[in-house]
Amino acid sequence: MAAFVTREREFSLAWFRAYGMIVLGSAVLATGYALFIAPHEIVTGGVYGIAIIINSFTDFPIGVAALMMNIPVVLVGARVLGPRFGWKTVLGFTLTSVFTDVIWYVTGGSGIAEGDTLLSTLFGGLFIGAGVGLVFKARASTGGTDVLAKVISHKTRIPLSQAIMPLDGMIVLVGAIAFGNWTMPLYAILAIFIVGKVIDVVMQGISYEKTLFIISDYHQQIKDKILIDLNRGGTIIHGKGMFNDTEKQIIFTVVSRRELAILEEHIMRIDPHAFVSVINANEIIGPGFKSLTDKLQKD
Repeated sequence: MAAFVTREREFSLAWFRAYGMIVLGSAVLATGYALFIAPHEIVTGGVYGIAIIINSFTDFPIGVAALMMNIPVVLVGARVLGPRFGWKTVLGFTLTSVFTDVIWYVTGGSGIAEGDTLLSTLFGGLFIGAGVGLVFKARASTGGTDVLAKVISHKTRIPLSQAIMPLDGMIVLVGAIAFGNWTMPLYAILAIFIVGKVIDVVMQGISYEKTLFIISDYHQQIKDKILIDLNRGGTIIHGKGMFNDTEKQIIFTVVSRRELAILEEHIMRIDPHAFVSVINANEIIGPGFKSLTDKLQKD
């Protein structure tokens, strides 16, 4: 959930980009629910989890039910947390409700991968994660239990993650009891996991860069390889060994996967006993990579 509201100048490029992402994200999010998750009665938590349960027993429209629950939740959130949501969030959860019911009506609630619960779980999580990620990039929220969890966290000082998990867990449990299907929570957990991973990819992008920490007595040769042959930069960190208090020179740098292979081969040749820690870099901002200005403009 976005923690603040941004205001783009009306009808500017940033304005069209933000609202365009909300519309697209809402449509993609609704597709995940209407074509994959709801037809198989997979209750993944949130207001849409409750709406799916209601629809299965009463045929009450899923989108309308979610909208009716979202409105008071967001009003409570705005009252407790302040006006952090704005019209973009209202537009986001309203469009999601509308798109969900339109798609559900057009398809007759049958979905695409009818009869294949696993495939529906995978693609449902993919679509929902992509949709939520796009809405988040527009600095908006999809409403639901994340707002309620934020209120609980604000009032009780309980960490946000610990507030969300019991809320969604209870909804998943109610769904399993209501449908008498105890394999459904397993599919729900898989869908929730996929949603989280896809949101990260949409928000941060797919990065192939690697972060390296290198400790070697031959740090000067390694430094030259990075600066001259790879044309990369880095930082020398002065450290001290824990066993014998020996002074160490730690090289911190970021390279691509191809450059990593070249550098590892070089290190192995000159110092087979070097210590090298390789970490996946989710996002790199700075000279030689993506600038902070470009990131904010694209987001």
